[in-house]
Amino acid sequence: MIIGVLKEIKDHETRVGLVPASVTALVESGHRVLVQSGAGKGSSLPDQDYVEAGADIVATAGEVWDRSDMVVKVKEPLPAEYVHFRPGLILATFLHLAPLPELTAKLLESKVSAVAYETIREKDGSLPVLTPMSEVAGRMSVQVGAQYLEKANGGRGILLGGVPGVAPANVVILGGGIVGHNAAKIACGLGAHVTIIDKNLNRLRELDDIYNGHVVTLASDVYTIRGALKHADLVIGAVLIPGASAPKLVRRDMISLMKPGSVVVDVAIDQGGCLETSKPTTHTDPVYYVDSVLHYCVTNMAAAVPHTSTFALNNATLPYLLQLANKGLVEACLSNPAIAEGVNTYKGEVVYAGVAESQQRKWKSLASLM
Repeated sequence: MIIGVLKEIKDHETRVGLVPASVTALVESGHRVLVQSGAGKGSSLPDQDYVEAGADIVATAGEVWDRSDMVVKVKEPLPAEYVHFRPGLILATFLHLAPLPELTAKLLESKVSAVAYETIREKDGSLPVLTPMSEVAGRMSVQVGAQYLEKANGGRGILLGGVPGVAPANVVILGGGIVGHNAAKIACGLGAHVTIIDKNLNRLRELDDIYNGHVVTLASDVYTIRGALKHADLVIGAVLIPGASAPKLVRRDMISLMKPGSVVVDVAIDQGGCLETSKPTTHTDPVYYVDSVLHYCVTNMAAAVPHTSTFALNNATLPYLLQLANKGLVEACLSNPAIAEGVNTYKGEVVYAGVAESQQRKWKSLASLM
């Protein structure tokens, strides 16, 4: 199989789909890897490293798209890339299709077999490819929030951990999963007062044990969220329903109750965000205000630390990419249900229920089409 690696074109997206070590693993398995010149530069991976790993460097993105059986990316294709879609092409990347009906339509129209990293799910319910990026985003969310709480950056002028004699910031985390846990870890380490809100009582018990009572855990409901937001300096949206639109836990009227200069970081923005006031932003223009509350809703947060993120991502993706390359899409899906869970579009049909439900489209099972 010929595997193509593109230079990402999303705003400030500096990650890359394959690192040189992954290239070597694919080449040694009998495959050919085409890497667009400069694809790894943002992650501090020069072309020469890819050459030494066994890749062929090509000049243009078009050549990579046209010559590859499987294209490996990091983020969803942008409109400028739609022209390269074609029947039978395997696309492996983070897609987050639920809030992207136009991209979904183009994938269906061109009959691309789209494997979404975020919905690859193992038998134990884990999301092995999404997990490392959730870990990065969760930890980054506190760093970003602390930065924007500074007065010079538009916030209330609060030091997250406070100092002796002055109270620390109140950090409210909506969701106790991978993102929420990692956010809490950093916020607690910096000395903040941390509250985690989740609807899963068993998960709250686990978190209470992990943090030995150093975080407050609250069962999620509208009244509780509204009350917590009134006192929050930093709110982190960390809610996930795999493949589907994020639930809007924070209503528009709740934002007006928050303190002026408080900060919201919505990590769930890839799936539409968990605040009614959330809208996608970029690293170039990352923030906006609603009722004097600063909102940070960058859809590719992890691109700010591309070297770490790229290697963390490849650690997770390589086993699945090797199976796709060695067996082809159909056989890989039949032999590994986790990969089948990752397929969102196939033969012009939506085959992931969460995407179909979010966009009110018809859904067909992948098994019925194979």
